[in-house]
Amino acid sequence: MKPRHNLYLDEDVGQQLDALTAKAGSSKSSIVNDAVRAYLARRGASELDDAFKARLDRINEQLRRVERDQSVMIESFALFVRYQLGVTPQLPASEQAAAQALGRDRFQQFVEQVGRRMAGDKRIAQEVADRAIAARTAGEAKPHPQPQAMAAE
Repeated sequence: MKPRHNLYLDEDVGQQLDALTAKAGSSKSSIVNDAVRAYLARRGASELDDAFKARLDRINEQLRRVERDQSVMIESFALFVRYQLGVTPQLPASEQAAAQALGRDRFQQFVEQVGRRMAGDKRIAQEVADRAIAARTAGEAKPHPQPQAMAAE
């Protein structure tokens, strides 16, 4: 059994409800019941939309930070390459083959080290941070000399 409710409607809403119930097979109760059910469903959907909006806002902020960090890394790498190319002298032709072989070996070691670090859970940034904290707590933090001016800026 359904509980009884007494409702007060605006006159124009009441007239529209009366017009709908003039059709065969519809009652005021069923129309009002369907309308209230639809209203409550929209309200629940609105709350769900609000929850999704908050989550999407957090994701958007995280993506902004990732983009900023990526820009810093790209700029740092570009400056490093510019500096390295500016301070590294060109080798004579007689030494280039040996330098290339050494470069291939060093690059292979680099790739292997990156692979090991990526397979593990500790990254170089965390290692540097750990060392800095350890040095600070042990009182061993010493100022580093300033690097020379960047070449070819």
